[in-house]
Amino acid sequence: MKELIEKINAEFEAFKADADLQIEKANKAAGTRARKSTLVLEKLLKEFRKVSVEESKK
Repeated sequence: MKELIEKINAEFEAFKADADLQIEKANKAAGTRARKSTLVLEKLLKEFRKVSVEESKK
């Protein structure tokens, strides 16, 4: 579970950096990367929810 949280944090940092670039410098490529990061985050967060529920049942 700790490894999953580390992946989520790393992906969020990448999203934040790309989103900031898109906002501040109107970098279209950064916007594309930020949108891709949101899709990856969605999958990771669903996995976290699944693991979290399993852990709480123990």
